[in-house]
Amino acid sequence: MKQESLNKNAELALQQYIDLLTQKRYSSNTCDIYISYFKQFLGNLQGHDSKEINAGQINRYVRHLIRTEKISPSKQNQIINAIKFYYEKVLGREKEFYLIDRPLQEKKLPKVISEQEIAMIINATQNIKHKCIVSLLYSAGLRVHELVNLKIEDIDSKRKVINIKNSKGNKDRISLLSEKILLLLRKYYKDYRPHCYLFEGSGGMQYSDTSVRKIVANACKKAKLSKVITPHVLRHSFATHLLERGTDIRYIQTLLGHNSSKTTERYTWVTKKGFENLRSPLDHLEI
Repeated sequence: MKQESLNKNAELALQQYIDLLTQKRYSSNTCDIYISYFKQFLGNLQGHDSKEINAGQINRYVRHLIRTEKISPSKQNQIINAIKFYYEKVLGREKEFYLIDRPLQEKKLPKVISEQEIAMIINATQNIKHKCIVSLLYSAGLRVHELVNLKIEDIDSKRKVINIKNSKGNKDRISLLSEKILLLLRKYYKDYRPHCYLFEGSGGMQYSDTSVRKIVANACKKAKLSKVITPHVLRHSFATHLLERGTDIRYIQTLLGHNSSKTTERYTWVTKKGFENLRSPLDHLEI
């Protein structure tokens, strides 16, 4: 969808929007997403004042994005939430004012790979920095933005935990610090000497999400795996492998930082635990 330049009213609305996101201390990742979608929305108002837009017009805007840009249900929800923030939080209107059609929740299975494939990816990664990045994503079930936001002091070697701060929903939590990753991190630190963030780019700048995704993709290529494996697949695999090894799902929920146990229960759909002694009925046929 073509985005028009913003007029003065839209610029003011955008600034109020950014100010309130900052004041409410939304995570940087959420701020970036919300601001991007709200700015796109403002740019397509075609001269209309954002304060005068009604729910019907917003619904038509979202449906247009579905038809023309083929946005996913998850992206549709993010766009709706970004717009709702303006009308409900910035303008202080009642929630009843703004009833947006929500997409039916897709029930897709989390994509998971085996423990053997995880080992192949890690072993194929020779660069110590890249090996630490891939290993940490899996061993602690981290999201990409959680990994790049890690600081040196977040690695607690005495308690064997990783302190994850200002994660999704602006929450803090801890996750597991593997003995093996701790040995790798000590070697990495000795070689690279990061100053602030655990993983830094050129000039000591924070590592980017894009760089992490490229590292994972290259590691999979070196491991000669034909599957499309993203950092989030490593997170899904972490949860599923814990479940298969008998870890209580409530602990997994805490480690992943899920608000609801229903989100964590998705991993029961993909685990093979309990299937080991089952045979397909085809195996009983003489064919």
